[in-house]
Order: sequence, then structure tokens, then C-alpha cells
Amino acid sequence: MKILKCLLILAFIGLIIGGTFLYFIHKEFTKTSTLTTPVEINISKGSSLNQIAYLLEKKGIIKDARLFILYSRINKLSSNLKAGEYRFENQVSFSSIAQKITLGDVIKRTITIPEGKALSEIIDIINNEPNLKGEITIPLKEGDILPETYQFTTDTTKDDIIKNAKLAMEKALNEAMQKISHNSPIKTKEDLLILASIVEKETGLANERDVVASVFLNRLKIGMRLQTDPTIIYAVTSGKMNLNRPIYKKDLAYDSPYNTYLYSGLPPTPICSPGIDAINAVATPKETKFLYFVADGLTGGHRFATSLSEHNKNVSNYRRNLKK
Repeated sequence: MKILKCLLILAFIGLIIGGTFLYFIHKEFTKTSTLTTPVEINISKGSSLNQIAYLLEKKGIIKDARLFILYSRINKLSSNLKAGEYRFENQVSFSSIAQKITLGDVIKRTITIPEGKALSEIIDIINNEPNLKGEITIPLKEGDILPETYQFTTDTTKDDIIKNAKLAMEKALNEAMQKISHNSPIKTKEDLLILASIVEKETGLANERDVVASVFLNRLKIGMRLQTDPTIIYAVTSGKMNLNRPIYKKDLAYDSPYNTYLYSGLPPTPICSPGIDAINAVATPKETKFLYFVADGLTGGHRFATSLSEHNKNVSNYRRNLKK
């Protein structure tokens, strides 16, 4: 009887200790702590559960790596933890941490390529992004890249961004070509891209892109030279698009296939990377009879004209407005 009594006592004590341990474990597993500042970690490919746990502890995200290891093993998460760059902030718990890492909810960084940038400028933007890996090895031509904001993660390379941007431009051009009227002088994707690049550089106002596009399309239809200043700048600067001075009279005589004051038709290539709005403006222009436009000198917009005499009046108004 004494032995049985002792065994019962020991079993009872074991239950108490086991229950206390389970209560402690459950409490630790479900406990939420608050991070005073956001913490970022980078989990390398091939990292083990132990390495991840001790990295979390080292960064102050969790207090005890051993408990996180135990939690992960009990919940069979060991093989599902994904490499990548993670940000933890505000309140965290074992479950929220594990969920983020198993889902691969990594930090999404962005790089923005603005509309109207020349290829040399776009390459500088990509090369100056410190979080992109590698070097640019993909051959590029002017207008290859669609201006847009692109997301990337810690393993993304510069070539990855370029591949995505080139595919996005190809998609935009293909979709725009489906909208072009049969009587448009634009017959190829390359022509669409070239004229869209000119429209992009001529106006930054969304509500007049389709009108500016109509002017150039009307000129192309009658064989009239485009006579657009951005093509002069592209020619004079060898594609850098940063003249740093006004256009001089001598620039208008600069002999280049990009000089649309000297040569009829479209220049041989785009002069920048146009955005989707400029591409669509060329594909679906406003129906007008305008052949001329000049800045109004007040709003950043333009005045449009169907005749040279009307255009000359607009030019005079522009000059007067500049003196105000």
C-alpha cells in the first residue's frame, strides 16, 4: 500500500509539473511582445531552423531561440521556412513570426522609372539602386523599357527588373496596336513607340496628350515635317536629353536624322521611354484638324491651331505672357 501510495503521489506531482510546464509553454507560445522599432533580417538560402531561430533572437525579435525551435517543430514548420528579407514591427508572436516566414512575406522594395527618361537616364536609375544585385548584361535600345514602379526583393537582379520592364513595354504596345484606326499613319509598334516618345516629351498634361498626338498624326498624313524640339535636343545631346540651355537657331540646322526640322517623317528610333498614357494617346488620338501648337506661357499647357496665321498669333501671345 505504501508503494502504491508513493506512486500515486509521484504521478500527481508529475501531473502538476507537466501541467505547469505545458501551461508555461502555451503561455510562451501565445505571448505577444512589442517591438519599439521595426527590425529587418535577411534569412540566407539554406538556413536551418536553428540558424533562423538564433538570428531572430540576436535581432531581439524573440527572447528565446530554443522556444521558437520547439514551437516550429511541434507545428511541423521546420521545412517550410523560406529565405528572404523580412521586416517585423509593432506586436509580434511566435505564430505571427512563423506565419510571415513560412508564407515568404518578404520585404517588397520598389524602383520607379519615370515617364520620358532617355535610356542613359534609365540605366543610371537602375545602377544607382543599392538593393538590386548584379550588373546589367541585357542589350537595350531606346524605348525598350516601360516607365513604371516595379517591386523587387532581396534576390532581384538588375537584369530581372529590365526583363520585367521590357515585357511590360511589349504588352503595352501590343494592346495599343489593337486600338489603332485603320486610317492612322502608324502601322507598326516601332512607329507607335517613336511617336509616343515625342508626345511624352512635348507635354506633361494628361488632358492634352491625345490632342498633341493628333497634331503630329495630322502632319504625318499630309507629309508635313513634325518640327518638334525634343528631337532636336536628342540629336544635339547624342541621346542624353539634358541640353542645359535654350535651343539655338543653329541647333535647328544640326544635321541628324533625328532633326525633324530638316527631315520628314518619324526619327529613326524613340527619343525616350514613353508611359502608357502617351502610347494610348497615339493609338487613340483626339479627332482634330490641328497642325500647330505652342506653349501658352501661363498654365504649362498649349494653344493649338489649324492654320499658320492662327499659330503665329498664339506664338505672339506666348511671348507676351513670358514678359508678364
